[in-house]
Amino acid sequence: MTSVVDRISQFNADRIPERVALKYQAMKQNAFAFFRGTCHLFYEDLQTSGALQIAPSVWSCGDLHLQNFGTFKGNAIIQGGARKLVYFDVNDFDESALIPGSWDLVRLVTSVLLESENPQEALTLAQNVLTIYAKTLATGKSGVLYRENASGVVRDLLQTLRKRDRAQFLKKRLRPKTRALLRIPNKILTVSPAEIHTVNHLIQTWASTQPQPDFFQVLDITHRIAGSGSLGVPRYLILVQGRGYPKGCYLLDLKAARRSSLAPFLTTSQPTWSSEGDRIVQIQTRLQASPPALLSAIESPGQSYVLRELQPSNDKIDPSPLRRQPKRLTAFIQTLGEVVAWGHLRSSGRQGSAIADELIAFAQEPTWQSEILDYAQHYQAQVQWDYQSFLESDLKSQ
Repeated sequence: MTSVVDRISQFNADRIPERVALKYQAMKQNAFAFFRGTCHLFYEDLQTSGALQIAPSVWSCGDLHLQNFGTFKGNAIIQGGARKLVYFDVNDFDESALIPGSWDLVRLVTSVLLESENPQEALTLAQNVLTIYAKTLATGKSGVLYRENASGVVRDLLQTLRKRDRAQFLKKRLRPKTRALLRIPNKILTVSPAEIHTVNHLIQTWASTQPQPDFFQVLDITHRIAGSGSLGVPRYLILVQGRGYPKGCYLLDLKAARRSSLAPFLTTSQPTWSSEGDRIVQIQTRLQASPPALLSAIESPGQSYVLRELQPSNDKIDPSPLRRQPKRLTAFIQTLGEVVAWGHLRSSGRQGSAIADELIAFAQEPTWQSEILDYAQHYQAQVQWDYQSFLESDLKSQ
C-alpha cells in the first residue's frame, strides 16, 4: 500500500519545485492547513470508503472548506437596477465538478471539525452548518449575501472593505516612481524574460477581443505565490495600464488551470469542456450570483489559464479568532451553510445537476446529516494521523 507521504509526493511531482517546498512548509502549520493542501487525498479516501455516494448531483467548487469563502466585487441586480456589489460567496473553483451534494458537505464539515479546538463545540458547529444548509435548501430559493443584508463577522468584513480604495491598494504593491510591482520574498517574485514574453502575448491576444484593448497594456509581470492546494502551478500578477498610471492601474491574476483532483473519482457524467480553464470559469459562473470582474478562460498551446481582476475588495475570514466568540462563530458557520445551499440551488437543473425539486426533497430526508457527521468524524481522525506522518517525514520538493 502506498504511504500517505508518497501519495502527496506523487501528486505534486509535476509542479514547480520551489513552490512545492513552500506548499509543504504551509501544510506543516497544523492539521487544517494539511487538509487544505491535500484535497486529492480526501477524494481518494472517500472513493475507497464507498461512503456518501448517493445524493443529488450538484455543481461544486470541489474543495469546500472554511477558507474557500470570501469577498469580491461583481455585478448583481438589486432593487431593479444593476450596480457593482461587493459580496460574500464561495471563491475557489480549481477543483470544480459535478458531484454528489454530500461530497461538498462532508468536506466542509470535516474542515469545521479540524479547525475547532473543542471537540464538543466542533460537533455542534458541524451539525449547525448541516441544519442551516437543509433549511435553506428546503426553501428552494437562492440568495445573495452583500453588505446591506449581511450580519455578524461577514457584515463587519464587508463594512471594512468600504474603506479600501484602489489608490491605496496599488500604492502598497508598486515600486515608487516606477511602473513596476514590488518584489516580496516568497510572495511576489521576478519572472524570466521568456515568461514575460509568453504572458504578455497571452494578455494582449485576449485584450484584442475586449472593447478597450489599450486598457490592458501590460506594464509589469511577476510570479504570484498565493493559495494552498494550488501552490506549485504557474501563477502571475500582472500590472496593466487601466485608466492611467499610477492610480488608474489595475492588477490581474493569471493562474494555470489543471485537471481537477476529483476527476479520477467522478461517478457522474461531466460535460465536455473546451479546456480546464473553461471548466473552472463555467462552473464558477453557475454557482456564484455574479462572478468577479474580468473572469475569463485564456488558452495557449498545451496550457489553459484563468484570468480575473485582483481587487481591493478581495478578502476572506479567518475563523480562528472567533473561537473566543462562540455566538459569532456559530452565526458565521450558519452563514456558510446558507451560501452553499444558495449555490446548489442557483446552479440546479444545468447539464446534469439535480433540479430544485430534487434538492428540496433531499433536504427533508432524515438520514444523510448523521451519515455525513459520522464520516467527517472518522475522516478527521484520519487527517490527524496523516498529518503526523507528514510531519515525521523528510518530504521536500523534488
